[in-house]
Formats: sequence, C-alpha cells, structure tokens
Amino acid sequence: MSASRKLFGTDGIRGRANVHPMTGEVMFELGRAVALAFQLSPREGGERRVLIGKDTRRSGYMLEDALAAGLCSMGVHVLQLGPMPTPALAFLTTDMRCDAGAMISASHNSFEDNGVKFFSRDGFKLPDEMESRIESLMYSNELSAHRPIGAQIGRARRIDDAAGRYIVFLKKTFPKELSLDGLRIAVDCAHGAAYKVAPTVLEELGAEVVAVAASPNGTNINDGCGALHPESVAQVVSRYRADLGIALDGDADRAIFADENGEIVDGDRVLAMSALELQRTGSLARATVVGTVMSNLGLELALKRAGIQLLRTGVGDRYVVEAMLREKLNLGGEPSGHVVFLEHNTTGDGMLTALQVLALMRRHERPLSSLASVIDPVPQVLRSVRVREKPPFEQLEGVHATLRRIEAELQGLGRIHVRYSGTEPVARVMIEGEDPGRIDELAREMCEQISSAIGEEAR
Repeated sequence: MSASRKLFGTDGIRGRANVHPMTGEVMFELGRAVALAFQLSPREGGERRVLIGKDTRRSGYMLEDALAAGLCSMGVHVLQLGPMPTPALAFLTTDMRCDAGAMISASHNSFEDNGVKFFSRDGFKLPDEMESRIESLMYSNELSAHRPIGAQIGRARRIDDAAGRYIVFLKKTFPKELSLDGLRIAVDCAHGAAYKVAPTVLEELGAEVVAVAASPNGTNINDGCGALHPESVAQVVSRYRADLGIALDGDADRAIFADENGEIVDGDRVLAMSALELQRTGSLARATVVGTVMSNLGLELALKRAGIQLLRTGVGDRYVVEAMLREKLNLGGEPSGHVVFLEHNTTGDGMLTALQVLALMRRHERPLSSLASVIDPVPQVLRSVRVREKPPFEQLEGVHATLRRIEAELQGLGRIHVRYSGTEPVARVMIEGEDPGRIDELAREMCEQISSAIGEEAR
C-alpha cells in the first residue's frame, strides 16, 4: 500500500460519518476524482454510467447523494440501487454494463461509521494503484479543468429491479437438481443490506425461514447481531430447532454459520469443506486454496492431508482475490467469513457462500456439524488494542522485543501475527499454540506492550 495514501485503507475509505473523511464535501470531490481516474467523461454515442449501492445506515442517504452529485458534475450518469449487498453491487456493475460501481458501507462497523469502496467494470475491487490515483486527483488542480455544462451534465436515477436481478443470480448458483425443501433455516440479516434478499432467496428455494435482525431503522445495523455476533443466530437455531443458522454482516459480503447443535462454523471450516468437495469433483484449480495470515493452522493441516496447498496473503478479501487471479485459482477466503467462489462472483458473498454450504448438506445428506468436522482447529487467541497512531512495530522497541521473544517461544509449536487494522484505529494480535492458557498469557503480554507504547490512553 502506498505510504502517501491518507484516505484509502484495506477496504476503501472508512470513518465516522459526517466527520472527515466521511463527509458530504469529501464524497462530492471523491465522485469527481473517480470520474476522472476512470476517464468517465461524456463520449459521443454513449453514456458513462456508475452504479451506487449502500447498506442501511442513516448516513447513507447523505453520502450517496453527495457522491452522485460529484459524478454528475463530471458528466457521468448515476444509477442508484438503494440498500443492496456489496456482492450484489459487484455482480450488477458487470451485469448492467456499468463503467464502475461504488458501495457505501462500513461493513461490520457500528452505524455511526460509514465508508465507500469501488469496483471496476469487471466487478473486482480496485488495486492500490488506482485508489492512489483517485486520492492524488482529489488533492490536485486537475479536477477544476473539467466542468461539463448544459446537456453534458450527468443525471441520477433509481433502479427498482436490482434486487430481483441479484436473487435470480444467487438461485442460479444453487444446483438445479437440489432444493431446500424440508429444511428450517435461521438467517440473521444484521439489520443490514440483505434484510430482504436473504430470506427471499432461501424461501424461493423451498426452505422454511426464520429471519431475525431483518428490520433496519438506520441505527441498528450490526447491533448485537450478524456475523460479529454469531451466538445470536446460534440461539435462534436452538430455540426453533433449525437445521442451521446463517449470520451475515451489514453489507452481506461475509457469513458465519451455526450448525444444528448451535456450534459456530467460521470461514476456515467453510473453506475446508468446500475445498475438499471441489477436490473430490476435480474442480479445485491447481489443488490450491488461498487463505490469509489469520487462517488457522488447523485449516492448513487439514488441506495438506488431502494434498491441497494453502497459499496465505495479507488480511482482506481484496488481497485474497488478487492472489486468486494471479495464481489462476478459484477458491479463497478468510476466517471472518469472506469466502470467494471465483467461478460465481468476484468478491466475498455471504448468501452465495450459504448456498454452497447448503448444497453440500443436500448433496451428501449430512448435517453441517459433520461436514465442518473435517478441520481440527489449533487453539487460537485473537485480541485487539485501540491505538492513537500506527507506526511500524519494529520502531517500537518494547513491542519489537516482546514479539521476537514470543516468536522464539512458539517456534515449531505455533505462531504469532501482529498487524494494524486497515479500517479501524486498532492493532490486532493473533497467537496459535498447543497450550490455550499459555497463548492467552502471551497475547495479553503483547497487547499490554502495544497499549503502553501507542494505546489511546498512553501519552
């Protein structure tokens, strides 16, 4: 990632809504910069079109209209989808032959935050270089030279049939010879972008659906529900004796599951069972799966036993996809529930992932608990520390020394990974090892060192 970038993180731009950079003024200038970076100027005999989707945050109205105004001021025509999952935006950008797509969402963050991420016409997230180009244009004088007038100014309009298009697409990814008849499925929509789409898809495929957290009011997105709180849908599974539960996040690009016993099934388990199935049918490209540095060692060992290689990347489904494209692979994901089936969609897709899991259950007539048992996770501890700045860890003497000491202790028996979040002022610590108690102690030590050096309370 370019060191000079101030706005873009690992997943677009994100921050507190109505506070820089997530303000209407910045969104307007961002829209103008996007138009110029994509060379979306008026052309003879055709239109330049950008699709805008959003999740259910109250601030989405303000930011959506500001971004649309910036694009229109550069002669771009804007199509507004309203609340729609991120993977739907990616699919529709290509399906509707748009030049680019913009998703206004802060994903799993609370409603006070918001963000925006962009997709190119092929449905993929932008590489770092393009985001850096957009950002540099915002702080240059180039934009002032481009001001279409008269009939060359763009227009914006709402698209009413977008949800139907995405629902049809999702249903086509589910095998025609199978159905969900007789299954009771709990789905937690996180009061987010999939609150209509997710229950509809499952019902139309034959399932009895228990939908929860499906009444967004602008301020309840991700509030004690969804993929960050899968225990909520696990309780619903137990209460209604459902066959499984699906917990989506606010923009529905990830899914975490609860099996029929209420046990949590994360992205690593989904990757393992999906990889083994694709390997069985001869469909797993190059016998390789893409994970991240956060993927559990148990996943790597389970794949290795089946003759499958795990290729690790940095955290972020964008980097997973970049590695998949570079290595010509078709399956990748993260333990957080971003799973990418590249033969179906260009980004993580919570409902698409759910349908692939359900297809496995139906095809093999096995409960989710049985399918998920293919991986035996190594004990892992994840902790976070809020920080006031993000200097390289090697520049922090105490932090660096503690990290090296822990690495030496874990050598051959586990691993530690320390990183900064690309979307929040947070440092994350992950430690794996044989002794759960000991790795918890080590994680606490690491977090204390970070907090004393750059924690919010440290001065």
